[in-house]
Amino acid sequence: MKKIGFTLAEVLITLAIIGIVAALTIPTLIQNYQTKAWNTASQVFQRKLGEALRVMNVQGTLAGYTTTEAFVDELSKHIKITRICENDDITTCFADTVTWGDEEVDMSKIKKAKNFGQEDWDTNTVAVQFANGVNGVIAYNPSCTQNQFSNQVTGENCLAILYDVDGFKNPNTVSKDLRNNDNVLALAGVKSGFCISDGTCFTAPFYPTAHVWNGCDTNGTTSDPDDLAFMSKYGLQYCLYSDYGTNDYWAGAVKACKDMGSSLPSQEQLDQLARDLYPGTTINTNYATSNGQRDNDLAVSMGFFISYPSDSFWLWSSEEGDKTNAYSRYFASTGTFRQGSYGYTRNASSAQVVCLAE
Repeated sequence: MKKIGFTLAEVLITLAIIGIVAALTIPTLIQNYQTKAWNTASQVFQRKLGEALRVMNVQGTLAGYTTTEAFVDELSKHIKITRICENDDITTCFADTVTWGDEEVDMSKIKKAKNFGQEDWDTNTVAVQFANGVNGVIAYNPSCTQNQFSNQVTGENCLAILYDVDGFKNPNTVSKDLRNNDNVLALAGVKSGFCISDGTCFTAPFYPTAHVWNGCDTNGTTSDPDDLAFMSKYGLQYCLYSDYGTNDYWAGAVKACKDMGSSLPSQEQLDQLARDLYPGTTINTNYATSNGQRDNDLAVSMGFFISYPSDSFWLWSSEEGDKTNAYSRYFASTGTFRQGSYGYTRNASSAQVVCLAE
């Protein structure tokens, strides 16, 4: 009876092929798993922190502090913190160095709110270790506001926080295990936050502070010396038409980026960002909606705050529009579109900002 089997050479060739396929696929699978784990841990932590801040708001203990140390002491009553390190001892509670964009940053130098890009806060940073394994560095905003009658206030304006969902474990890299909220505008002067597929890099997303106009009239013009100086310095054609109030968030976004030595992205650059966030979708470059599914994991890794898959966000562009509006792009869970100058008012506080990074 004739026996049928594999030769040794055939077995070795098969094993070699299996080894090559494994070498090509397993690292990608591991990376995808790690990214998913980091994103999930980040979302869970943000929700727990948000719940703690809402409770503090209801109890009237969210605002009114002059130091980060006092704020963290109160925060520890609402979310479990196992260790607190003051600004001269940051690296006892946090990694010695982190990678922010293309830069390695010495965390022992992150001692003040200004190292997060918050020049006006004039407070120290404090490092903390949370009971769930997350490590963070926090700076407090003494001008933070609360409304005890609203359970929707989450205190986002009260603190800047850089946190590592893996504690001291590597890679300690922004957009991976290292995340931040919108108030961390920079890290020790480093501006990079994330890059997209065409090589364009942006700062981490943040909400701008409104520029307040003194004497803008119904034509979008002004004779106020301070207004005129601001328009000249930042290259604005109009001030905000007075019927829409004095708070101009788009002008504030222009200022924030220019003060970093940067600028807001063009509509075309936001189009490219949309192509990355909506894979397989043809992105319209006019005002028509491009229907597609947003890659929420990628958006979270870029720093956009998404608590739930249905959350949406806006981004300001560099194009002014007119005396009431500025151009932006809308990023929803199932579609994205350019917002024309006729539709999104410059007094809207809900639009986020990314500046172009070097």
